[in-house]
Amino acid sequence: MTHGAEKKQKTVRRISGRVMLIMAFFVLIASSLVARAIQLQVLDKDFLNQQADTRHLHKESISAHRGNILDRNGGPLAISTPVDSIWVNPKEFANSVEKIPQIAKALDVDSEILMLRITRNMNKEFLYLKRHLTPNLALNVMALKLPGINVQREYRRYYPASEVIGHLVGFTNIDDKGQEGLELAMNHWLEGESGAKRVLKDRLGRSIENVESIRPPRHGKDLRISIDLRLQYLAYRTLKAAVKKHNARSGSVVILDVQTGEVLAMANQPTYNPNDRSQFLAARYRNRAITDIFEPGSSIKPLIVAAALESDQYRSSSMIDTSPGHIIVGAKKIEDHQNLGSISLATILARSSNVGVTKLAMTLQPDQLWGTISQFGLGEMTSSGFPGESAGMLTHYSNWRPISQATIAYGYGIAVTPLQLAQAYAAIGNGGIMQPVTLFAVEELVRGERVVSNGTANAVRLMLEEVVQPGGTGTKASVDGYRIAGKTGTSWKAANGGHSRDKYFSIFAGLAPASKPRLATVVVIDEPSGGLYYGSDVAAPVFADVMSESLRLLAVPPDAMPARDSGGVIRAMVDRNMGQ
Repeated sequence: MTHGAEKKQKTVRRISGRVMLIMAFFVLIASSLVARAIQLQVLDKDFLNQQADTRHLHKESISAHRGNILDRNGGPLAISTPVDSIWVNPKEFANSVEKIPQIAKALDVDSEILMLRITRNMNKEFLYLKRHLTPNLALNVMALKLPGINVQREYRRYYPASEVIGHLVGFTNIDDKGQEGLELAMNHWLEGESGAKRVLKDRLGRSIENVESIRPPRHGKDLRISIDLRLQYLAYRTLKAAVKKHNARSGSVVILDVQTGEVLAMANQPTYNPNDRSQFLAARYRNRAITDIFEPGSSIKPLIVAAALESDQYRSSSMIDTSPGHIIVGAKKIEDHQNLGSISLATILARSSNVGVTKLAMTLQPDQLWGTISQFGLGEMTSSGFPGESAGMLTHYSNWRPISQATIAYGYGIAVTPLQLAQAYAAIGNGGIMQPVTLFAVEELVRGERVVSNGTANAVRLMLEEVVQPGGTGTKASVDGYRIAGKTGTSWKAANGGHSRDKYFSIFAGLAPASKPRLATVVVIDEPSGGLYYGSDVAAPVFADVMSESLRLLAVPPDAMPARDSGGVIRAMVDRNMGQ
């Protein structure tokens, strides 16, 4: 073999060796890749899938909206409107803190405060930046496409009737949980249950695909209440004007359906707008018609007359001698404005005789008097179920002294809520049957409880018509075209263990139309000033204005007697009704 051939052969072997080495290297790499692929696709498959899911698959909540609150005719009183809340995952946002001024501008918040909130919570995975934005504003924030910034759909409560119905409906907190009023009382009914879904997110934390539904949301149920929004607006407007006119501290109006016990209107002053959280002060949002108590003064007298008739010691024609115009009970002198002489039970109510009603009450056994008053619901909470309702105050007769029985007769030493007083008058208007009070629209009439006989209730109702006749104390409560039965009341306010002599409650409670009562209404004005404070001057005109329009709105036919009747026909009807 020549030297050239040998050299050529060595070169070929060297190249072949290199090729083999390269091939071996590639085979090794390929084997490594195959082994890695097997490890990833087979051995570590479950682990890697779990890690991928952890990084890109997230469980998100699906908000459920609360049920609507509707008036008896379907008008909206509380509805839920969609809003968006912006939140951040601080861990994902950590490398973009320089973008905080942009976010702050989009959210209209202070950038320094936002910077502190985010940087102090870097160990968290969820932090609200701003809640309850309009969807358009939320879109502007999300358009920044920043890592860790997310949007969450929520619902915010809106009250179309605002302050007109605020005390009754109440409000929710920012998490849509009921806090006051019916929103609180019926939270279990109105509140929905959030759903859940699994979503796929990109590296910036934005949702790009809904993967699966875990649990659908359950929305809250609608609630139809007893309020007639037309009557509510009327009561609200009239009461507001009266409180302003008399520069009063506060006031309440309650309208009940006599036959069903439904609350058709319940207005208070001062009020608040449940859409404005800056007005959420207890002094403004408490429902005075249900939570506040007062001594009813002479408005309690019809119940005393009812107790006397129920005792069988008296008939509607019975006469009480009030001479000489005062009576001494213990150390207390109880007086009338003038000596009325011998008067009937009807005149005791019409002229609001403290002496007459005291003498009447003092002849009854304490258990008889207490039994009748308590049967009318005084001293007990109504069936309204409203949060914070007061039971009023009616001391058990075993703790009474003679002076207690005397003062209760004309409305002191006993305390009621406007709603309780309205329920008692409704029982008189319903032939002695007291229907349970309800704030919800009645689908089927509930059987009421008889508290006094039909004869007693009708006799008292007819007597109450004389209060509104000429010569009675309640003439300013009269309504053109309708017979009205009612009673005025004026009571000193409790103060410093006794009673103030310059602060009053002005009260009127009545029924309309008197021939067949449909509505029982109570008006209470707290601390009227400016010279007028009697229930006849302050509360009675409010009753007249509210009833005049309410009866028209409800299309209740007029029932007025001829104008020439001056009370004689009514007295004859009382006698006839009692079987005399």
